Amino acid sequence: METFTSILEFLTYWLVDQYWFPAFLIGTGIFFTIYLGFPQIKYFKHGWRVLSGKYVKEDTEGDTTPFQALTTALSGTVGTGNIGGVALAIFLGGPAAIFWMWVTAFLGMTTKFVEVTLSHKYREKLPDGSMSGGPMYYIENGLNMKWLAIVFSVCLLLMCLGTGNMPQISSISVVLLDTFNIPKIVTGLVLSVLVWLVIIGGIKRIAQIASKLVPFMAFWYIVGGLAVIISNYENIIPSIQSIFIHVFTPIAAVGGFLGASVAAALTRGVNRGLYSNEAGQGSAPIAHASSKTENPIEEGMVSILEPFIDTIIICTLTGLVILSSGVWNQKFENKFESSAMVFVDGNFKDTNQEDATQLRNYYYGNNSEIEYTGSIEVIEGRLDLNDVTLLHNRSIAENTIVYLSEDNSMFSGSLEVKGGKIKNTGAYILRGDSLLLGADLTGKAFSKSIFGNFGQYIVAIGLLLFAFSTVIAWSYYGDRATVHLFGEGWVFWYRVVYVAAFFTASIIDTKIVWDIATVIGPIATVPNLLALILLRREIKQIDSEYVVKS
Repeated sequence: METFTSILEFLTYWLVDQYWFPAFLIGTGIFFTIYLGFPQIKYFKHGWRVLSGKYVKEDTEGDTTPFQALTTALSGTVGTGNIGGVALAIFLGGPAAIFWMWVTAFLGMTTKFVEVTLSHKYREKLPDGSMSGGPMYYIENGLNMKWLAIVFSVCLLLMCLGTGNMPQISSISVVLLDTFNIPKIVTGLVLSVLVWLVIIGGIKRIAQIASKLVPFMAFWYIVGGLAVIISNYENIIPSIQSIFIHVFTPIAAVGGFLGASVAAALTRGVNRGLYSNEAGQGSAPIAHASSKTENPIEEGMVSILEPFIDTIIICTLTGLVILSSGVWNQKFENKFESSAMVFVDGNFKDTNQEDATQLRNYYYGNNSEIEYTGSIEVIEGRLDLNDVTLLHNRSIAENTIVYLSEDNSMFSGSLEVKGGKIKNTGAYILRGDSLLLGADLTGKAFSKSIFGNFGQYIVAIGLLLFAFSTVIAWSYYGDRATVHLFGEGWVFWYRVVYVAAFFTASIIDTKIVWDIATVIGPIATVPNLLALILLRREIKQIDSEYVVKS
């Protein structure tokens, strides 16, 4: 497991923590925004008209209405990324990460417009009468590059498991355990059955469920989030200011937060923006390809609304909830995950700027020699650290107690540590105070309001709805990738694997699941962005012809 974790960390460093991916994603959005004359502004109002079904004809081929296609796509994007993903972005990059999420969303509105229009144009009608579309079809049929289409489909299948599937149930199983004391395995089993009952009905059943579920869950979460922000009204202006202050300057250590570089804010903000709205990733165009919209560009207009609703509204709401409540840089009692825990040489203090800088450098791979190797004495659960510091969730752990896993009794004896990690990790449970991340952080923020402890239930229910809707939507994306690669006969077995992975993720280490999701996103996005650029003249022609016709 340690080897696998190291590989993920290596890939995260080169695929996520570097400037090349945000530059490529944002650069593509900037290019098409200028090239097409700001379609996210030009077509924004008309997109709402198309969404209403005003231009839909009964005899138009397709499986869903424009509204059902949008809600299906939104059900795939409005997920744990909106609750846990935004919290993770702030956790890693500070408040400035939200600014880069906004930038990604605004430019992503254009990127989504381009990829959905092309997807709808190049969709194919299968022998069973259903429509199938997505980047793999405009790559293969528009560019005549079957090999690249295959690469994308393979990446999409991996992304369905690592982005749309595993993180969703991982987050909800943790939250339901912490909130309602429901065992992870029970959550996994019950939701696995429900997922299977929905996805076995294909896109029509998925779209029917999504069209009813998405509006309800969005209303539930938005009302709750606004109540939290209003409860902390005195922090609204400072929170907004903090988003902009550190956009181009490193944020210093504040409380338990060790600080973040400009690069961290940029890369994590862009990555979370992509994760939340999927613009450029190539997944949502698959849902839109099923729509009965007659003109491909009109379906592209509908898709413009997605990043606006998903990132600019819902993700911003989550960000302001976390910032205004002040919980993002506070430590809370929690159970330490082994993959997020490390011992380092030295007596570090998060209130010391020099110490914070050293630890920040360590987390970005520039100071690995400080990892501790040796023995640590434990007396009645208390660590005798001397000149050693325990880090958890990128913060200095406090009030740590060590328990034995077998009977949950306090441990006394020696902990053997190598390279910062405890040997035989499974034998011990460590609890103490540290920063929170993901949905746990958002849940704590909701509790810092008029809701009190009831706030965590709002997040738990919201997360359950968000996660479930995301999982069923992403099952369809993998469904279409399977058809493209292997044919319709393999769809059943793909669904079996999908549900099995869903259940497995309910009981494994949540950090590893998030790391998998973080790495796979950029891998799948690159082939799609390359295809969009190569097809730029075609989308320009479609856009120009529509303007003239209008």
